[in-house]
Amino acid sequence: MKDDSTRKPENTSGVSRRDFMKISGVGVALPLVLGPKMVEAAGEEVAVHGPGKVPIALTVNGKKLTAQLEPRVTLLDALRDNFDLTGAKRVCDRGVCGACTVLMDGKTVNACAVLAIDAQGKNITTIEGLAKGDALSPVMQAFVAHDAQQCGFCTPGFIVATTHFLEQHPNPTAEDIRRGLSGNYCRCGTYNGIRAVALAKPEGRAS
Repeated sequence: MKDDSTRKPENTSGVSRRDFMKISGVGVALPLVLGPKMVEAAGEEVAVHGPGKVPIALTVNGKKLTAQLEPRVTLLDALRDNFDLTGAKRVCDRGVCGACTVLMDGKTVNACAVLAIDAQGKNITTIEGLAKGDALSPVMQAFVAHDAQQCGFCTPGFIVATTHFLEQHPNPTAEDIRRGLSGNYCRCGTYNGIRAVALAKPEGRAS
């Protein structure tokens, strides 16, 4: 009689090993990682795409601003979409170009790289807060006088960065300016005009 003790058990599931790897690797794993979480509510499955909105309070240009925001909302999106402060621009959306530069507790930051929820308790100054009413700040006036802008997308970030830079370096050299403003990019190439603004040393006002 033939000994069947070493014979492999038959696959009674109807799914081969190869099919199982396909299902588990593509059909199950990816949706769990990339797709929404499913929960049951009132007998039906409902997709949950993330945490809900929470109350957020910001101090911007000396004013208290509040909104209900999801924790994933960036400071840039909160400023533009919720508080109508559209000076800071979204260009690279990667914290690289500097078009969304604002001041947070006296330091320059890229608003697209900061979560609004993390900016609570900080003093935030946008380009709108540098002007005094309808009067341009000295740095803004210098940008006009030296023709230091073209398309204008980078200009708000450059003005905020230049204002902060001049407060830290009231008598800058050309090398100081090159290094100090290296975090801001101008695709139109108006760097000569921007350097002329910094060399003119207009009095900044970031408070």
